[in-house]
Amino acid sequence: MGAPLTWMLALCLTMGLALFTQTGQAQQSERFGPYELHHSVVNTTFLSPEVAAQYNIVRGEKRGIVNLAIREHRPNGSVVNRPALLKGRSWDLIQGQDLEFQEIREGQAVYYIAPFKFINREWRHFEVHFRPEGAEQTYTFKFKHQLYVH
Repeated sequence: MGAPLTWMLALCLTMGLALFTQTGQAQQSERFGPYELHHSVVNTTFLSPEVAAQYNIVRGEKRGIVNLAIREHRPNGSVVNRPALLKGRSWDLIQGQDLEFQEIREGQAVYYIAPFKFINREWRHFEVHFRPEGAEQTYTFKFKHQLYVH
């Protein structure tokens, strides 16, 4: 059996934070009204073969995953994880692709991961449209991330 999901997501967030810090983009979340979107991007070679197999992630030097989680900040001060409808795309100067998100639930946690291919040292652009469950509107989140072959 592979490592538990929380280990994989913690690894993704840790590696994503390290990569964002290296490129000067330490912030890992953005607010959209009461919703907070957390994100990270990692090269799949950071995942062990067992973890990748457990979640059907293809490992490779030029393959990455984007990891998203949405939390709602309620008026009473509580914060809850929110499932959402997601649609997104990713591109660089040469290639683009639609993101196919896989929902992962573990207890109260809800995460979304999507694989993509990249070119070494190229800036990868991401655009995600998300509508949290119960929300009246769809939000758009855009960011870019530079990826390296490891």
